[in-house]
Amino acid sequence: MRQFDFAAGEVLLINKPLRWTSFDAVNKIRWLIKQKTGVRLKVGHAGTLDPLATGLLIICTGKQTKNINAYMDREKEYTGTFMIGATTPCFDLEKEIDAWFPTQHITREQALAALPAFIGDIDQIPPVFSAIRVDGKRAYHHARKGTETEMPPRRVNIREFELTSWSLGVTETEEPHAVIKAEFRVSCSKGTYIRSLARDFGAALNSGAHLGSLCRTRIGEFHLKDAMTIEEFEAELKQS
Repeated sequence: MRQFDFAAGEVLLINKPLRWTSFDAVNKIRWLIKQKTGVRLKVGHAGTLDPLATGLLIICTGKQTKNINAYMDREKEYTGTFMIGATTPCFDLEKEIDAWFPTQHITREQALAALPAFIGDIDQIPPVFSAIRVDGKRAYHHARKGTETEMPPRRVNIREFELTSWSLGVTETEEPHAVIKAEFRVSCSKGTYIRSLARDFGAALNSGAHLGSLCRTRIGEFHLKDAMTIEEFEAELKQS
C-alpha cells in the first residue's frame, strides 16, 4: 500500500480524461487531497494537455511544485490521428470543419516522403486558438473575438515523426467527402503544437488536415503505462 507525503512533495502520473482541462485534473487532485488530509496544499501540472487530448499529465504537490519547470522541459511523445482532407479554425475537433480539400492525389508513399521535412529543428506557427500571449492577452481571446492575429513562429525540435497507419474513408456528413485517416507517433520538444503539425503536414501534401485525436504517451522518462486514472488515484488515496 502506497503512503503519500503530499506536503513534502509527490510526483503523480495521471491519465487525463477526454474533455477534461489540465486544470480540471489539478483541481480534482487538490480537492481529493484536501478531503483526505484536511489541508489545502499547492498542486500544479507540468505541461498542459488540450481538453480533446488524453494521456500523461504530471501533477506535482507540495515542495515538488518547485520542480515543475524541469519536468516541462523534457521531451514529449504523442500518438494520434490526422484527418487529411479537411481543416478547422483551431486545427482540431473543437470547432466545425471550415474547408474541404482534395485527397485523391495523395498516396501513402507521398506522405512518407513528406515526413523528413518535419524532423529536426523547425519553425512552427502556433494555432491562433492557443494560450500564447499576443499583445498582452492569450491568443485565443483574440481568436474568439474574430480579431486577426499574427502568430510569430517558434523554433521547436521534432526528433521522431512516423506514420503508423493509413486508411481511406468517407465522412458521415450531409455531403460525403473523401478523407484519409493517418495515425502517427511523434517525439518532440517542449512547445511543439501537434495541431500545427497536422495543419502543416496537410499543406505539405497539397491538401488540408486537422487533428482527429491525440494522446500523450511519454514525458521524459515517465510513461503513460505507469499512470493512474483519476478514479484509481482516488481509490488508492482512500486505502493509504
